[in-house]
Amino acid sequence: MKLGDLTELAARNLREAVLRNSLTTLGISVGVASLVALLSLGVGLQQLVDRSVARAGLFDTISVRSRQSTPIGQPGGGRRNGSNGRDAADSAPPRPLDEAARKEIAALPNVVEVNPEVRFTAEARREPISQLVMVSGMPLSSQSSGTLDGMSGHFFSGPDAEEAIVMGDMAKRLVDAGQLPASLLGKEITLRFAQRQTLPPLSVQNPSSAPNQEAGPDEEASGFSIVPSERKFLVVGVTPTSDSGGGQLGFNNAGMYLPLAVAEKLQVVQQGDLRDVARSAAAEGTRYAALNIRASSPTAVAQIESSVSHMGFATFSLIDVARNLRIFFAIFDMFLGIFGSLALAVASLGIVNTLVMAILERRREIGVLKALGASDRDVRRLFFAEAGVMGLVGGMFGVLLGWGIGRAIHLATTIYMKRQGMNPPNLWSVPWWLVLGAIAFAIVVSLASGIYPASRAARLDPVEALRYE
Repeated sequence: MKLGDLTELAARNLREAVLRNSLTTLGISVGVASLVALLSLGVGLQQLVDRSVARAGLFDTISVRSRQSTPIGQPGGGRRNGSNGRDAADSAPPRPLDEAARKEIAALPNVVEVNPEVRFTAEARREPISQLVMVSGMPLSSQSSGTLDGMSGHFFSGPDAEEAIVMGDMAKRLVDAGQLPASLLGKEITLRFAQRQTLPPLSVQNPSSAPNQEAGPDEEASGFSIVPSERKFLVVGVTPTSDSGGGQLGFNNAGMYLPLAVAEKLQVVQQGDLRDVARSAAAEGTRYAALNIRASSPTAVAQIESSVSHMGFATFSLIDVARNLRIFFAIFDMFLGIFGSLALAVASLGIVNTLVMAILERRREIGVLKALGASDRDVRRLFFAEAGVMGLVGGMFGVLLGWGIGRAIHLATTIYMKRQGMNPPNLWSVPWWLVLGAIAFAIVVSLASGIYPASRAARLDPVEALRYE
């Protein structure tokens, strides 16, 4: 049988039982629509997370710590390090994270910059209000990241400017009742913090024990003391509050940011200093609690992690977390697809029922076709063509219906979140591969549903079929 004749017969048969075939096709459309609506939600959520992390510049950022001072249980504190799965402890002995290590890391290929992590707890005071706040140093390169999206005011005017950017939630606590967080702009905040002061050598501290001895130029300091210190900073920026959709992402997520160069000059006491005291390790030169590396691209992160691990340091990056996150979303999308496919499975029963009924109604027609020379294969192809057309039409209409359902859910979510005073994210996405995949899946399910009816029609005896009334 020629392809043109086959197409004409299939189209005529579909037109003769238009109501029954339309209802069957509608069942397929509902199944495809539920599949598209659910998967578009899962894809939208995954894209939202990827956009948030990528815009904050976290996919190309690596945190480096000394393995000597990284407790097991914290990122980078275990024996297995990085995404390559190798035992980093066998690569190189642990090293202190000092200025020499910083320069060595900065010289690695694909490393854009290496910044120390300065992070400390301070008391922020604006009379008569005072609050404990986590303060972090921010490099100038963070100006282009998504961390400060929606900020009121402006970025630091320079690397040495004594200015501060306050997170919206912290700003709410530092202003008077009834005032907006942005009213803190242009005001001064006093930070009270613990400052590290290096002690002179023991021979200078105890002159009575060695009255004729002077401190030599190579004589090491005996340690450091902790003294309270205060510094005033001008607030130049206030970010949105978390309840308005302005939550920030970052390695150094804090309540207040200072220019990194200014934060380094404060000589604050950090966690690494206390570890050195606990281990009776006298620090020689500048020691860093952690270094943050910015890679040229996320694809270079794995290679940089491997190189830094071989230097004897512990590394951590969100690329490792993102891999686990993608596995979670893959499983999540799989379950959404399974639930969405249940309606399509029910629709496939409708296809089987429609085609079986067509066999009973067209037994004489099938007998005439076979008497005129049609083979079993021709009859089988005829029923497959009818099932495929119903799957194609139902798939295309189902994609449109699913797009409409997803769009309606997105609009309803947007309206609800705006009424709650929140910035609504885009939780809905229908990529091209989902459209083509849904249509192809509908066709495959329809063809699979037509296997039994087509085989049954092909097995009909033409003599018996012609005698059927």
